[in-house]
Amino acid sequence: MAEHIKPYPDSSDSKARQVEQMFDNISGRYDFLNRFLSLGIDVYWRKRAIALLRKENPKHILDVATGTADLALEAWNIKPDKITGVDISEGMLSHGRKKIQARGLSENITLIKADASNLPFQNHHFDAAMVAFGVRNFENLKNGLTEMRRTLRPGGRIVVLEFSKPRLFPFKQLFQFYFRYILPTIGKTVSKDARAYTYLPDSVAAFPEGKDFLTILEQCGYQQPQEKRLTFGVCALYTAIA
Repeated sequence: MAEHIKPYPDSSDSKARQVEQMFDNISGRYDFLNRFLSLGIDVYWRKRAIALLRKENPKHILDVATGTADLALEAWNIKPDKITGVDISEGMLSHGRKKIQARGLSENITLIKADASNLPFQNHHFDAAMVAFGVRNFENLKNGLTEMRRTLRPGGRIVVLEFSKPRLFPFKQLFQFYFRYILPTIGKTVSKDARAYTYLPDSVAAFPEGKDFLTILEQCGYQQPQEKRLTFGVCALYTAIA
């Protein structure tokens, strides 16, 4: 399971604390590396995720592991009344707040430091919930997903974007080479954190993707879980109903 993969294996800190430290370390270069290492395709993935919410017309959206608020800013295009983002890294949140302020959306998008396993919201508070490339980093995957469901109104939709592993030749082999050797080297050089972009492929390799993740969503109380694989299977888009 991905929850057993930690950024700094030699550290005795909890996974949550290590993830917080890692993202604090790389927060200043995170957006640049996202665009560069994904060749900009991450922007398309987020658009696809938000498109699933458009028909639901949610008024209040929760964005877990919001990071620098890219998904929250994309979600503003479907005109909700309010978006609340949470993340455990204050470094990432500070960059997200600057982007939100630059768009004049500080009254509409609020970012809060909080852990996915203990969300500071009442039951059934949100119409929709989303998380992009963050569930791998949860201290406990089922706990985080269950907390998100608790805060959703009955019938509310969850949308999850996460890396997956391509299955078709030759893209599978090309992706594995890029993810294992090229991406960590570039990430280390630019971010100055030797482990952050080694942790990424390690955690993706350990993540219970596809049918396994759909099963976990059901175990956490969600209904009608579905998966859509994007860009030759590099990314998976999951959705379910609370």
